[in-house]
Amino acid sequence: MSVDAVEDRRNRLVDSLVRRGYVVSPAVEDAMRRVRREEFVPARLRPDAYVDTPLPIGGGQTISAPHMVAIMAEKLELSPGHRVLEVGAGSGYHAAVAAELVRPGGHVYTVERVDSLARFAEDNLSRAGYSDTVTVIFADGSLGLLENAPFDRIFVACGAPDVPSPLVDQLSDGGKMLVPVGGRMYQDLVKVEKKGDRVVSENCGGCVFVPLVGEHGY
Repeated sequence: MSVDAVEDRRNRLVDSLVRRGYVVSPAVEDAMRRVRREEFVPARLRPDAYVDTPLPIGGGQTISAPHMVAIMAEKLELSPGHRVLEVGAGSGYHAAVAAELVRPGGHVYTVERVDSLARFAEDNLSRAGYSDTVTVIFADGSLGLLENAPFDRIFVACGAPDVPSPLVDQLSDGGKMLVPVGGRMYQDLVKVEKKGDRVVSENCGGCVFVPLVGEHGY
């Protein structure tokens, strides 16, 4: 498929996300148009890169559907300069979208517990031009990343039984976090905001993510 044909598919997908109300802000729209999702899926699935659905990436994991990436990007209100933690790097696609939104001056730390996927994500991000803005770390993401805390934004790309307490602790004052909370199959997307000594939570609706595995996961 030609470069122009791939770009046309990407733009048609984003046009659809805008029409359906998943993409609202110009910043998120621009980020979704700039990130080449085909670079973040296995080669055999590249023809399906711009279908709005999760796709398998190995290790029992998936790349999130573009509409869910858009929802989370909008609700996180990412801005240039933000320091961001992602739990569940997967193939690196979601981190790339976040990177577009925090440039210039920001940085995304993405933690992946599956070693082969951490390498896959790192390769994809490097090839796509995000290695200066995204750092991939092989570790238990449910513990956060204390050595790089605090974070202005945190998002978890897997379903947790509850909001992991280390992530709340590593959120900066005024910081925001998104985490799917619920069972292994279905969850509610919970938005957490730290306001001084208070932590305010909001249910943003149902979602489906693979389970969070780790000390504060399943």
